Amino acid sequence: MNKLFLLLAFTFIPFSSASESNLEKFAQTYFKAMVATQAPNATKTDLENYLSLLTDDIGHSHLPWVTDDSRLPDGKDTMRKGMLFYLAAHTEYSAELLNVFVFNHSAIAIRYKNSVKGIHPESKKPIVYTQTMMEVLEMENGKVAVIRKYHE
Repeated sequence: MNKLFLLLAFTFIPFSSASESNLEKFAQTYFKAMVATQAPNATKTDLENYLSLLTDDIGHSHLPWVTDDSRLPDGKDTMRKGMLFYLAAHTEYSAELLNVFVFNHSAIAIRYKNSVKGIHPESKKPIVYTQTMMEVLEMENGKVAVIRKYHE
């Protein structure tokens, strides 16, 4: 019985660390794609590259502005519309990935610091801020199903 337990344990250990490694790589890919959408020269292609990492029914919260993270059939389309509104609104953008946390195969948390300057597309008022953010990404079938953004 003990030999069977050890065999099963050693069989699943490599899978677990391979899964964590894959999610760590995914986190890096996600962060780079997200940063590209915020750059002053961001394009619709950058936006679509980012959106390709999300499920079609993505749920999203960004407190205090967006509090409902319900997954809806048009979640990705809604995000696309919102992100297109702000596309290329920044005149300066930089971000530094501070931490990546992997929670088994179901979630990733990324913590980063970003600095932003730009002009709000609607109010035409200057946008200037530096903040530390954490995004918790709930995963489903290799894509992000829910994003929860928190400010430090």
